[in-house]
Amino acid sequence: MLTPTLLTPAFAADPTGDWRVADGVANIRVAQCNGNVWGAVAWEKEPGGRDSYNPDPARRTRPTLGMPILINMKKKPGEDAWEGEVYNAKDGKTYSSTITPKGPDQLEIQGCVLGFLCGGETWTRVGPPIPSSPVNSMAKSNGKTTGTANKTVATAPKATGPATRSATPGQKPGAQADTVGDICLLPDIAGLAH
Repeated sequence: MLTPTLLTPAFAADPTGDWRVADGVANIRVAQCNGNVWGAVAWEKEPGGRDSYNPDPARRTRPTLGMPILINMKKKPGEDAWEGEVYNAKDGKTYSSTITPKGPDQLEIQGCVLGFLCGGETWTRVGPPIPSSPVNSMAKSNGKTTGTANKTVATAPKATGPATRSATPGQKPGAQADTVGDICLLPDIAGLAH
């Protein structure tokens, strides 16, 4: 029988799971979608948020719940770090970003504008690592994502299991149902994750 201490190293380099942002206003669900890491808002302290600072006026009314935050993060060779972009809903800007697990329960997020003016924060784990999406696995079995796989992603039902919970850990049961589920199935990620 494995003890929890023997499992810790496996979690240390896994950025997937649910993470509470530093100021505690949201949880970001991080999962591997089509070979890259993506993150989307899975819980909000104040439900009903809108992406009001988005530079695209047509997107300013979209809900922040389910909105991609970590975008197309690729594993850095030989390191426990992923690089890509992070979207900051507080200013509507996208930044170059790196995420690095710091032990099993912390994820460091670093973002930079034009290679300088860097800042970051540390997120705290509130949910276990997430297995790869079943739809994601289907797309990988073809060697690449095809039009058929994209149709499956767009119409697949919400996943159940470890990634789908009735309430966010640390919240009272029934406080806010998990309406996000498998983030790989969200239209903003399924449409972009080629």
